[in-house]
Amino acid sequence: MRICSIASGSSGNCIYVGSDNTHVIIDAGISGKRIEEGLNQLGLSTSDLSGILITHEHSDHIASIGVLARKYGLPMYATAGTIKGITSQKGVGLIDMSLFKEISADTSFMIDDLCVKPVGVSHDALDPVAYRVDHGGESVGVCTDLGTYDDRIIRGFSGVNALVIEANHDVNMLQVGRYPYILKQRILSDKGHLSNENCGRLLCRLLHDDLKSITLGHLSAENNLAELAYEAVRLEIMMDECEYDPSDFDIKVALRSELSQPVAV
Repeated sequence: MRICSIASGSSGNCIYVGSDNTHVIIDAGISGKRIEEGLNQLGLSTSDLSGILITHEHSDHIASIGVLARKYGLPMYATAGTIKGITSQKGVGLIDMSLFKEISADTSFMIDDLCVKPVGVSHDALDPVAYRVDHGGESVGVCTDLGTYDDRIIRGFSGVNALVIEANHDVNMLQVGRYPYILKQRILSDKGHLSNENCGRLLCRLLHDDLKSITLGHLSAENNLAELAYEAVRLEIMMDECEYDPSDFDIKVALRSELSQPVAV
């Protein structure tokens, strides 16, 4: 199984996950052309996809959903709230409703040989989820767009072999930045986004011997830097009472608009 970030950040998100036989993307928050280019670099094309897993209805996660639906007729897996949120947006355009496959948090389902488990998250969307994907005894997780974490998140991503996890903002950069006060409060709230430090704290609950790769994702263009996120997460692991050192793991930062190094598990 492979996982690869095609794009990750506040300006657009799309993560590839697949086995030898089955290929999906998690979110389509960038143009269809960029998704096709990213898949081409992996030796694939959009027509090879078995479906799209949608985390929630915000534009940086669904920008090309309408185009992909109309051009390729791909099944789109989303919660009832997310489907409602998508179809209420005029900019998405006309979508064949039969393409939507309604899912529920914490209820696993199969896409060919991939076992997909949606995990409910705390975010200011109608019914958002993150995703864990299992195949052949290995598993990967994509856990972004959450303002806080709890035991459900920890259980949902326990034991994954590769993880894309949100390190959205540096708190100080956000507080002194140019965002309006109400937006700052939204990002810092339990329905907002994980800070670098909270990302590191959550990671400390998920570290285990067989975690092969950690990718920090969904970084804010305005309120974070790749170096800050990386060092803050490493510091949290160093300060934690867990048995691990940050050097025990392959930690990298997802590129905003370029393909990241694919990870095989």
